[in-house]
Amino acid sequence: MASPMARIETGDAAGGALKLYFHPLASFCWKPLIALYENAIEFEPVVVDLGDPASAAAFRAVWPVGKFPVLRDDRRGHTVAESTIIIEYLDTCCAGRVRFVPADGDLAWQARMWDRFHDIYVHEPMQKIVGDSLRPEGGKDATGVAQAREQLRRSCDILEARMSGREWMVGDAFGLADCAAAPALFYANTVEPFADTHPLVVAYLARLMRRPSFARVLEEAEPWFAMFPLDPKPTRALPVVAANKE
Repeated sequence: MASPMARIETGDAAGGALKLYFHPLASFCWKPLIALYENAIEFEPVVVDLGDPASAAAFRAVWPVGKFPVLRDDRRGHTVAESTIIIEYLDTCCAGRVRFVPADGDLAWQARMWDRFHDIYVHEPMQKIVGDSLRPEGGKDATGVAQAREQLRRSCDILEARMSGREWMVGDAFGLADCAAAPALFYANTVEPFADTHPLVVAYLARLMRRPSFARVLEEAEPWFAMFPLDPKPTRALPVVAANKE
């Protein structure tokens, strides 16, 4: 059976020089995918299967650390690692309609701060919960999972206040912080649902999921959702906003 990735089509902005090494289910990989789709940047998607020795070896030849996502720019001879850095690189080499880090200095530091907030205080505790489910019996970290769930709740409290009167995370335009928020909140709402307690956050997540770039990422990831190790599985269905508040 053909890989679901075979149906991915790309834009026409970079002359075929870019390759993105990633896995469709991996949440941090979604950040640069959103950015690539936002500006219709042409790239070759390279799905990495770390469980396959040949695929893993080929990837480590590009990036010996062995962690994705990684962007390879053959035209410039650069290998760019880490999701945030990839987006900033795209802002430089393939500037398009969307500017992910604002030119305004005050907005730029806010974009980077809220990007870090989502990675550290939403994404990482979510991954702690998911990762613990893969541990064998006797090796699980119940205390660490409880702390991660509490961190997610505190983070949602902060975001609920932040999103009052806002459409996007920083300023008036979609940007870097929103690229970070989309996968972090999507999976966080899967493992620690917040629709009943944080209506502004879930309304923001719904806006992100309706954004064409993120909707495309979710559509392409959907064939892998069954591999998610926890129940309920992720879903592309829009989250229900409590009391119709959005």
